[in-house]
Amino acid sequence: MNASVSRVPCTVVTGFLGAGKTTLIRNLLENAKGKRLAIIVNEFGDIGIDGEILKGCGIDSCPEENIVELANGCICCTVADDFVPALDQILSRTPKVDHILIETSGLALPKPLVQAFQWPSVKSRVTVDGVIAVVDGPALAEGRVASDMEALQAQRAQDESLDHDDPVEEVFEDQIACADLIILSKSDLMDAAGSARANAAIGEHIARAVKVVPTAQGKVDPSVLLGLGLAVEDDIENRKTHHDDELDHEHDDFDSFVIDIPSIANPDELARRVATAAEQENVLRVKGFVEVGGKPMRLLLQAVGPRVNHYYDRAWTAEDNRRSRLVVIGLKGLNRPAIERILAG
Repeated sequence: MNASVSRVPCTVVTGFLGAGKTTLIRNLLENAKGKRLAIIVNEFGDIGIDGEILKGCGIDSCPEENIVELANGCICCTVADDFVPALDQILSRTPKVDHILIETSGLALPKPLVQAFQWPSVKSRVTVDGVIAVVDGPALAEGRVASDMEALQAQRAQDESLDHDDPVEEVFEDQIACADLIILSKSDLMDAAGSARANAAIGEHIARAVKVVPTAQGKVDPSVLLGLGLAVEDDIENRKTHHDDELDHEHDDFDSFVIDIPSIANPDELARRVATAAEQENVLRVKGFVEVGGKPMRLLLQAVGPRVNHYYDRAWTAEDNRRSRLVVIGLKGLNRPAIERILAG
């Protein structure tokens, strides 16, 4: 069934922590070719790092007021409370937006979100153009959906109160099961053998004819991702997931918190400390903005396990207050004092 031309198309971008969703969306914004876009960003943490990254683009086709951040929890758990009001806010914009991008948190299940598009008050105004799953190529090539999967599995094995299923794997599999297109990120970091392993890992969980697109730095032609016209909300029941028989689901296996750090002198040294925290304390993800002494630009730092990237994204503004803050995400029971000591050096 094709989407009605009277409804605004929405693309759901899902994927595990640090897979590259924000990088992909930023590339879409930079190559929108005049199409008016809006973004709903679902954070997992107390400050909106992903939203700030996107707001820093300075692109006319997606002004800052068209980026709405939802930081009150996983979007698939708070659809009625958060998502629908955000949608109302975006649809009231003038001029009218042409396309809405929804970046879910790394823990979100896309199916409950897409099912909300069946609600009469929603379905009359928007449609799901497609669901895009972004997967971490190098991690899959190494046999993991996250860079520190062994530590996750070891901790679960030691907890007798938990069942034998790995919830991280289930989230990954549910995201793949709902996808209309899969983006294999960081393909430039894999050789041919690694790419083959990553594709084989994806293939184990694809039940439908879904294409896998390898990318580097999130560079995909927007025509490949937008305008699919699939009206996914009308087909969502055919996408079988682990949680189909559950009325609700939980994400109790994860912790997140914010650490304020002082200005630094050496970005590479901070990157080393972040990698150490990931290896020693089972941190899955670190992201944030940092002040570097003597530099007018703010440093954007993002880490997936021990893999750390950083670069200067834009100049500090008066509203920023040059505040250095890092969001830390990991398995439940993270040792915050230990992580703070490592990051402080």
